[in-house]
Amino acid sequence: MAGRLRCPDQPTSGRNPPSRLCDDRSMTGRGRALALAGAVVAYSGVVRPWLRGWGASRDEVEGGLPGDDLVPDRYRTTHGVTIACPPSDVWPWLVQMGYRRGGWYSYDRLERAMGAGDFAEGGSARRIVPQLQGLAVGDTVGLSAAGGPLVVGLDPQRSLVLHYRMDLVTAGEASKRSRAILDWTWAFVLKPTDVGCQLLVRVRANPRPSWLGLLLPALEPVHFLMERKMLQTLKQRIEASIQHPPLASEEAI
Repeated sequence: MAGRLRCPDQPTSGRNPPSRLCDDRSMTGRGRALALAGAVVAYSGVVRPWLRGWGASRDEVEGGLPGDDLVPDRYRTTHGVTIACPPSDVWPWLVQMGYRRGGWYSYDRLERAMGAGDFAEGGSARRIVPQLQGLAVGDTVGLSAAGGPLVVGLDPQRSLVLHYRMDLVTAGEASKRSRAILDWTWAFVLKPTDVGCQLLVRVRANPRPSWLGLLLPALEPVHFLMERKMLQTLKQRIEASIQHPPLASEEAI
């Protein structure tokens, strides 16, 4: 019958299969294509912006923060959390972050599995550690034994900016011989609010060669989960420490 779809694997002569079967097969293929296209659009338009801007307002996502001038904006995320404490209570927890320091307040087991979980107190700090409060511009905040970013911005109780040109093969500092480089910044910014403060964390990255940028979206879910856990843990531990401060004997341990 004219206008009917014919199954491609059937001969033109002889008896044709039911036209309804051919139409169903064709529609199934179309349906899958439409579903895939819809999923891509939904991820790009809804899920991905949410992953990249969790906890931050639109103005905070689009606005400037300390350290923005250090790395071209080829990739960026801005996450945030509100903490019911003033910046002065949050700042010491940020200063002590790092490998062989106070940790990252994220998934400690995963950090250990990645070789980045050697922390001063066995896991991410649950208190302010006095001996880890010394931090200055030019210091290295280790990510692992391979190295880590430099402190390039330090405005007490306001912002801490880290910068690292990382060799993606060795995870160490990039050199002239490095073929895959991720030049990135990690900024921690405190903004006072009526209930305490807002902690914003921004990552800016410029991969080299540029085609490496195509791989960054695949890493977004992992980065999001790790950084969200960091912010949630900081909020929980800082607020708990203010409500139930440790005894003098506990602080000395």
